[in-house]
Amino acid sequence: MEKIILVDGNNLLFRSYYATAYNGNFMNNSKGFPTNALFGFTNMMNKIILEEKPNHILVAFDKGKTFRHDAYPDYKGGRGETPDELKKQFPVAKDLLSAMGIKWYDIDNYEADDIIGTFASFCDKNESYEAVIISSDKDLLQLISSKVEMKQLKMKDYIRYNEETFNTEYGFEPIKIIDLKSLMGDPSDNIPGVKGIGEKTALKLIQDYRSLDGVYENLDNLTPKLKEKLLIDKDAAYESYFLATINKNVPIDITIDDIKYNKKDNKKLTELYENLEFYSFLKKVKQEDEFYNLEEENDLFVDDIVTELKYEIVDSYINIEEDSSIYLEILGTNYHNSKILGLSIYNKNKCYYIPFEILKMYPNILNENIKYTYDYKKLKIALKWNNINIDSIEFDSMTAGYLLDYNIKEDIAYLANQLDYKMDFYDDIYRKLKTKNIYDECDVETTIKLACLKAKFIYETKDLLIKKLEDQNLFDLYKEIELPLAPVLGDMEYNGINVETDTLNQMGIKINDRMFTLEEEIYELADQKFNISSPKQLGEIIFDKLNLSHGKKIKTGFSTNIDTLEKLKNDHPIIDKIITYRTLSKLYSTYVEGLKNVIMFDNKIHTIYNQTLTRTGRLSSIEPNLQNIPIRFEEGRLIRKAFVPSRNSVILSADYSQIELRILAAIANIPSLIEAFKQGIDIHTKTASDILKIDLKDVTKEQRRIAKAVNFGIIYGISKYGLSENVGISNYEAGQFIDNYFIAYPGIKEYMEQVIKDAYKNGYVTTLMNRKRIIPELFNKNKMIKSSGERMALNTPIQGTSADIIKKAMIDIDQEFKKLNLKSKMILQVHDELIFDCLKEELEIVTKVVTDKMENVIKLSVPLNIEISFGNDWYEAK
Repeated sequence: MEKIILVDGNNLLFRSYYATAYNGNFMNNSKGFPTNALFGFTNMMNKIILEEKPNHILVAFDKGKTFRHDAYPDYKGGRGETPDELKKQFPVAKDLLSAMGIKWYDIDNYEADDIIGTFASFCDKNESYEAVIISSDKDLLQLISSKVEMKQLKMKDYIRYNEETFNTEYGFEPIKIIDLKSLMGDPSDNIPGVKGIGEKTALKLIQDYRSLDGVYENLDNLTPKLKEKLLIDKDAAYESYFLATINKNVPIDITIDDIKYNKKDNKKLTELYENLEFYSFLKKVKQEDEFYNLEEENDLFVDDIVTELKYEIVDSYINIEEDSSIYLEILGTNYHNSKILGLSIYNKNKCYYIPFEILKMYPNILNENIKYTYDYKKLKIALKWNNINIDSIEFDSMTAGYLLDYNIKEDIAYLANQLDYKMDFYDDIYRKLKTKNIYDECDVETTIKLACLKAKFIYETKDLLIKKLEDQNLFDLYKEIELPLAPVLGDMEYNGINVETDTLNQMGIKINDRMFTLEEEIYELADQKFNISSPKQLGEIIFDKLNLSHGKKIKTGFSTNIDTLEKLKNDHPIIDKIITYRTLSKLYSTYVEGLKNVIMFDNKIHTIYNQTLTRTGRLSSIEPNLQNIPIRFEEGRLIRKAFVPSRNSVILSADYSQIELRILAAIANIPSLIEAFKQGIDIHTKTASDILKIDLKDVTKEQRRIAKAVNFGIIYGISKYGLSENVGISNYEAGQFIDNYFIAYPGIKEYMEQVIKDAYKNGYVTTLMNRKRIIPELFNKNKMIKSSGERMALNTPIQGTSADIIKKAMIDIDQEFKKLNLKSKMILQVHDELIFDCLKEELEIVTKVVTDKMENVIKLSVPLNIEISFGNDWYEAK
């Protein structure tokens, strides 16, 4: 039997648009064309093909007004206008489908539902075919039959219905969805239904009386009030029945043969992906040899440089006499333990490729004329692991591209292609050479050519990138902070931090013992054994056996995520134990075992700091993430005991005190808060005092707790609902607290309004050090997306300034340490905190230097205070 996949195209595009926009991923390509709906849509279509493996596939679209509008002019009248950003993406979505070998179809006077219904009906009548409908629209459930299933999409998952599962859940057959909608209506389509009858009542009526007719035939069996509602809106109910019924006889002019799933048009698909800048999809489509005709494909782009670029493979010492660019080629992604293959050096006339064994023999080749690179940190530290130094770099195109809002990845080809510079991606090369690794001995020539092309790209685009930085007033930020920070971060990574495996092992034993005890307690409360780590089994225990209130349903049952469990904490003692068990389980796998796996030969962890990721400028840590070790849970804090100093040293922690609140007080110019910070008054107590108009001494712990939540929440645009959830008070109380906050500090309200006004005017916001964040979300017609953009506008100047401040402090501290020839090392950065491996004999001078540099890195109207502590491990230091 052949499978037909029937996709609701409008539904998928709308879902993709709003889902990605709500998550802050409102995407545009470098030409300003919106792409967020297309990205999500493409991803979903690829997933559908992978999971369903169809013989035939059709994506149906709406096409203007339909016969339903003729019968009921207000049909879908309640819907807002489709955002222009989404409208622009529909034609491109259809082009993508065609290139993917997928048939799409629309027709005047009918909806996508009707097209799908017609093909579903075809399957019902033809033994050789079966269908799967894919949409989140409940209307399509009416099409389920013995030959037709539906994959109903949810927020992050789906429920797959057939006749049996539908009947089990709804208590009647799928076609009765029409009767259900007739009673409850559908606000999204402006189907009226019967006023005052919701889904719960409508479900009960159809379950009891089987149909709309059955309900009206049994009015005397209903309560007087319900009977009255049904009588008043009887015409509306039957009109709704007509509107909710999918037409299965659309006069379509395509056949089953027309919707066969065909091979992709990779040339067209590649062109579309390149224009949209969907580089991840571009790499994937080129990997699929099954759909790629190598005979029709051009050779690697890199081959083109043979005729236009002179290059020399160096086998002895050479003297680089002109300003040059350099690119380092390593085997792998972690440059702390990866093999160096070689490097390419390019000037305006020629490229030199230096195999690594030659560089080790003649490290002085890397002289002061080598000035430009991509990923300065990787270059410096990969060489440093091999006792080779390079300190002459003056320009890093990776960092420049990041500040200019390009899509920056480890693979330089991402930036190159965005600057219209043709360069093969790594995976592209693997596919074309039919090798898992381009660095096999047989591919040395390709490695050399590619390395030379990269060095050439760096050299030829540096002036363009510098001009763009200058034009956007970003060059000072680049020159004073981002570029000098790269080698500082590199040295921190190289220094690493000592980790005691024995301590981790002991913690693992304790965590396992506690997990075992919790298991027994959970089993006793559940009155049976089950797999606590299985969401399905856990859901059965919580919702079926213990009969706790149901949360969101997913395909495996009801959700048991942390948000669901938190809401059930007061309903049964088992919930707290399950939450604790899960936390311990994650601690054990991610940190106890996970950290042991990344300890290197020197008994240290050498994390990697990503300098070119976040939109606010904050650093992130990977391999492993040492910024995210949990501290709210005691077992999580204890993990820090395993992080210890070098011999005769201590771990020293320097943490900015409430830096974001201080920045807010300074840039919003709030005299009372500025004075409080100057006098060292507890800012949360001060806030509670000002809001409630009571003396400082009369502020209770609870009042201070709420004031603290408001103080930090204001920075992120907290709502009264968000505050009420955070601190456990009513929406009304939360609203009053926020309103009173703005009454107490009117300057903050004025500042926030001005920031948002300027953001709309300019399309971006900046930090005090002029870091720029472009916010396209502000110009979206959807109110929720606009609101998220406004929150970004409010948060970025504060959080971004905080990030800039600690980055500058790191640079200043590093320079002073070198000037004083200190042996103590800066080894970690965790957002507002710096960690040092400090020699005991240098403790006094290190404390003085760190305090001075961190507190005086920038002059604000409020003091930047830091808290310094130290101990025999990271836990003691905090």
